[in-house]
Amino acid sequence: MNFSLLSTMLLAFALSSVCLFIAGHAQQVSGNATVSALFAFGDSILDTGNNNNLRTQSKCNFFPYGRDFTGGKATGRCGNGRIFSDIIAEGLSIKTLLPAYRDPNLSNNDLPTGVCFASVGSGLDERTAKLQGVVWVPDQVKDFNEYVTKLNGVVGSQEKSNAVLSNAVYLISAGNNDLAITFSTGRTRYTISAYADLLVTWTDNLIKSLYDMGARKFGVMGTLPLGCLPGARNVAGNYLKICSNLVNQGADLFNKKLSEKLNNLETTLPGAKFAYVDMYNPLLNLINNPQASGFIDVADGCCCMPTSPVPCLDAARYVFWDFAHPSEKSYQTIAPKIIEELKEKLA
Repeated sequence: MNFSLLSTMLLAFALSSVCLFIAGHAQQVSGNATVSALFAFGDSILDTGNNNNLRTQSKCNFFPYGRDFTGGKATGRCGNGRIFSDIIAEGLSIKTLLPAYRDPNLSNNDLPTGVCFASVGSGLDERTAKLQGVVWVPDQVKDFNEYVTKLNGVVGSQEKSNAVLSNAVYLISAGNNDLAITFSTGRTRYTISAYADLLVTWTDNLIKSLYDMGARKFGVMGTLPLGCLPGARNVAGNYLKICSNLVNQGADLFNKKLSEKLNNLETTLPGAKFAYVDMYNPLLNLINNPQASGFIDVADGCCCMPTSPVPCLDAARYVFWDFAHPSEKSYQTIAPKIIEELKEKLA
């Protein structure tokens, strides 16, 4: 992450990854339905390391990131351990780690079982990505198109490749950075309602682009409660570190518009299935009732903030790892219900 921009950005997210599973190794989801792979697109909630070799400060491949990851290695994931895309991949019985597509060490063996295209700090708005020099969401689709060509060579035929694509789950996390950076810092003159409509339109375009390439199962994530992120709570003058209701209202408005759009898409895209992934309310519940899940701090990140220059000893006690990203424990706490909903709606 670009910590020098913290006071003006509030937060930065990377959207991102989508995984695939070759049909011959497809995993049972519900009844006779199978998931061949998981693909993740979008921002840092899903990015597993695509920014590592980019000329950008929006990256997480340095200590203390990855402190609780296997081997204590900073992989480019914006968290203390595994992140949401990894946990969803495991929950769908695909694999425990979702590799980054731009990892120079990516193995061909990983291609049929899923990769991540997300990029820390990215968004649906081109200005969001350009500001930080990261991979804009439509450019992630270009990476996906390149991936499909490679997949054809690995699995040996277009028919097998199509089976992977059509039975994969496409996980999308976008809008966080657009609202928290581009909109909140005045880089657009739209009202919040008009900008939310524009973000939904861009999401619709993204989904249709993937649909035209063979995608059929979509898990589309809403934004986090952006006004309650530590970066938003700790802006100058907010000495009580209270949530910004105004920022949360904007995030909630976008989420409602997005959910409504997804409800209508199945009638316009034959054979497609959609699941709206609510990130806002589950995280807000952790923030409002932390003790129930064993958390003690909801206002500060465990690390990487002026309020926590030295990382905390136990990230599992914190809802947030840094100024914008949930801890691994938070993801693990909210994921089970989400995974069951994905299985039910995308079966």
